[in-house]
Amino acid sequence: MKSTQPYQPLLLRVLHGLTGLCLLAAVLTAFWTYDTYDGRWGRIPLPEYSAIEGLHGTFGLYTLLIFPVLVIYAVRKGQRRLIQPDSFAKLAQMDKPIGWYSLNRIANTLSIFAVTFALFSGKMMDETWLPKGELYHQWYYAHLISWIVVVVCIALHVLINARVGGTALLLSMFNWRFRKQDHPSLWYPQTTTWLANFPRNKQVLWQYSNSGLMALEVFVLVSLIAAWIIPLLEYVPSFL
Repeated sequence: MKSTQPYQPLLLRVLHGLTGLCLLAAVLTAFWTYDTYDGRWGRIPLPEYSAIEGLHGTFGLYTLLIFPVLVIYAVRKGQRRLIQPDSFAKLAQMDKPIGWYSLNRIANTLSIFAVTFALFSGKMMDETWLPKGELYHQWYYAHLISWIVVVVCIALHVLINARVGGTALLLSMFNWRFRKQDHPSLWYPQTTTWLANFPRNKQVLWQYSNSGLMALEVFVLVSLIAAWIIPLLEYVPSFL
C-alpha cells in the first residue's frame, strides 16, 4: 500500500465526484423502484414511496448531464487511466504492477460502457410503465440488466483501484486541496487553449486516434445524444 497520497487534478475530482454521487443515488433508487413495482426476483421491505420512480429519473438525468463531460475529460486528458492497445496482453503479468494497472484501465473503460448502457436504456423507458404494471417491455429488462452491470463495474472500479493504489489512491479523490495551476478560474481558458492546440499536437492526436479512444468518445457521445432524440420522435406524428 502506498504511503503517499497521489495528486488528482481538481477538475477530475469534481467531475468524478458529481458523477459518482448522482450515479450511486440512481443505482440505489433504481433498486427501490424495482422493489416497489416489481420484486419478481426478490425484494427487501423498503417503505413504499409513490414518487420513487421520479426520484430515480431525476438522479439519472443529473448523471446523463454530467457524464458526457467526464467522458470527454477522461478520454482526452486522462488517457493513461483508460484501456491501451497492449492492456489485454499485459494481463498475463498479474504478478507485476503492470498487470494490475492494465486490469484497472480495462475496468475503467468498461465502467464507461456500462454507464452509457444504463443511461441509454433508461431514456428509452416510459415513466408510466411500472406504475401501470407494464413489466414486459424489453427496454425495462434492458435497464434491469444495465443496473446489474453498473453495480458490478462500480465494485470492480473501487476494488481494483484499492488494489493498485491502496487507501491513499481512494482518498485522493476526496481531497479538496489543489495546486495554483488547478484553480477553477483557470479551467475555461485552459480548456479552450488545450482544445485549440489539440489538432496541432500530432503526437497526442496520433496516440488518441490509434488507441481506439476516439471511437470510445464518439460512441458514448452519439449514444447519449440519441438517447435524447429517439424518445422525442414518438411525439412527431402528433404535431403533423
